Amino acid sequence: MAGSNCTQATEFILAGFTEAPATQVAQFLLFLLTYLVTILGNLGVITLIRASPLLHSPMYYFLGNLAFVNLCTSTIITPRMLAGVLLGKKGITYAGCMAQVFTFDLFGVVECFLLATMAYDRYVAICHPLLYPLVMSPERCSRLVTGSYLLGLANGVGQTIGMSSLFFCSSSTVNLFFCDISLLISLSTSDTTLSLVILRTSSSLLGVPSILVVLVSYVAIISTILSISSAEGKRKAFSTCASHLTVVGTFYGAMVFMYLFPRSDTSRGGDKWAAVLYTVVTPMLNPFIYSLRNQEVKEAWRR
Repeated sequence: MAGSNCTQATEFILAGFTEAPATQVAQFLLFLLTYLVTILGNLGVITLIRASPLLHSPMYYFLGNLAFVNLCTSTIITPRMLAGVLLGKKGITYAGCMAQVFTFDLFGVVECFLLATMAYDRYVAICHPLLYPLVMSPERCSRLVTGSYLLGLANGVGQTIGMSSLFFCSSSTVNLFFCDISLLISLSTSDTTLSLVILRTSSSLLGVPSILVVLVSYVAIISTILSISSAEGKRKAFSTCASHLTVVGTFYGAMVFMYLFPRSDTSRGGDKWAAVLYTVVTPMLNPFIYSLRNQEVKEAWRR
């Protein structure tokens, strides 16, 4: 039941990180620099993959889509946060909050499945190299990417429907720098059963399988690498998946912390820094991780 002493919220207050002016200036400059590097880095990767014939392979097709998702995830969150710090306006309209929930949950699931697809791609390349051209054909790669976007769309629609059924008091404050569905559920003054069921079901049906695909793929990859007799062969095999492992570790670590174990205590600061890692830092680091650790990308940059 909605509270009788409050009216339905038309906007939310995003608490952000700090009220200290000096700290806010440093925070603004840091996040502005991070966002600019994110845009330039991911656009550079997308342009490089399209322009270089050397990178016209399934792995880089997935990487190009991952760079696009990173661009979208960062753009959904960071400009709004920067505007709030610069203008001192922490309010976000109800419609704007709904839009953030939809787009953020859409691209979050897309990234989960793209990372799982990339792990499967490395599994086939290392464990079944002779079958690789058949298994990872252009048609199958296209279907895998399309399926990732469709699953993300289903998640975004489902989470938005769950949120639309909630009632919020007009004084609702989100103790974060964007509208996160788990925190919004904890702020609602109405029955949250439907929203919690949707959140936990999507986490279980979408998040857990993608993690399992990554784990199973890398168990098989590591087993195959260990069976290689030469040290040089082991090094080359591991180098093809080291970048992906680094990206997976940061992304899934933050995601598991935030969404597979949702908490009602909105005052905990750990969620904020996990959210920064997930929404701001990881999209910036991904293109550099792949560029610095991948010889083919380095060669394409040189050319």
